[in-house]
Amino acid sequence: MCTYIVETASVLGSGKGPESWIALNRANVCVDHPAHASLDHAVLIDFVNEGLGPSARVAVELSAESARELVQAIQTALEEAEHVHAL
Repeated sequence: MCTYIVETASVLGSGKGPESWIALNRANVCVDHPAHASLDHAVLIDFVNEGLGPSARVAVELSAESARELVQAIQTALEEAEHVHAL
């Protein structure tokens, strides 16, 4: 069953697409059936540039456990950077 759970975030960064680097301005995050990963449900993250069309995306499909570990790793890295470099 599809969950139809979708969250979005404005982002500022870049990602490596199939042919070149692209500027990114949005992240779409959902929990649903993956297109490629061998999982029943996955956390799907599409980093996109809406102005460049549907091919301007970097897609990731993660298990729920992997997504939670990624969130924790990002949080830990940011906290360490703030402590060391006063970001």
